[in-house]
Amino acid sequence: MEVTEAVAPRRTRVADFVELTKPRITFLVLITAAVGFYMGSTGNVPVTLLLHTILGTALVAGGAGALNQYMERDLDARMQRTQNRPLPDGRMAASEALAFSTTISAIGTFYLMYFVNPLTGALGLLTLASYIFVYTPLKTRTTLCTLVGAVPGAIPPLMGWTAATNGITSPALALFAILFLWQMPHFFSIAWIFTEDYARGGFVMHRSGESLGRQIVFFCCALIPVSVLPTIFGVTGMMYLAGALLLGFVYLAYGFALSLFRSNTHARRLLRISVLYLPVLLILMMLDKV
Repeated sequence: MEVTEAVAPRRTRVADFVELTKPRITFLVLITAAVGFYMGSTGNVPVTLLLHTILGTALVAGGAGALNQYMERDLDARMQRTQNRPLPDGRMAASEALAFSTTISAIGTFYLMYFVNPLTGALGLLTLASYIFVYTPLKTRTTLCTLVGAVPGAIPPLMGWTAATNGITSPALALFAILFLWQMPHFFSIAWIFTEDYARGGFVMHRSGESLGRQIVFFCCALIPVSVLPTIFGVTGMMYLAGALLLGFVYLAYGFALSLFRSNTHARRLLRISVLYLPVLLILMMLDKV
């Protein structure tokens, strides 16, 4: 009985540290980085280098998520969707979170620079710095935070590409642009659903309404031509082109429906379709790689 009771708290502690890294976001980061690596690779994929890239990126992304939760712990305590996180719930001391997050962030950055290449490490550092020192403070100051926050969110596929090629080319920038534009309707739908909760937490986010609906439609429209750039740049074929156009117009249709009907129901539908759009697009990209 004593052994069981001792093991349970240790498991809880591990789970809290994992939660601190925002594992769902980190997982998405790793997927997009891996796709960037695969698309940038020529011939057989160097598995060892890919594993180094994934591990280093995971540490940087997890550290960024943990530092974000450390900086926003008091604001998170005010919101229903975040008040049960380890810091606002009191399950972890702030000093522990700070030590953990800075340690894995530093290790991840140096790991990428040493085991992958300096360019990928520098992009990891840029992702971390822009997310923590630019995006996070702006969330309580201006609605432009979403636009700024989409930059570090779009860098991981660029990191994957540079890990494989040690350079930045037009197709790599196209991957960045696709991720950047995809994020806007995705995060706008979340802001729409949790408008009141964000206001309660003190975050200055876009509020649900006509203006936000127009922005969603704008970014959905912008994503369609950008999503076909991989084919224009010669890294994907016609199957990807057709799939990207179809997915883009479906995404736009859901965005237009939210703009027209302005309801949480339609916001949730847009959120669900955004979660489906990206993996399907990335799978098509890999399957139809030229």
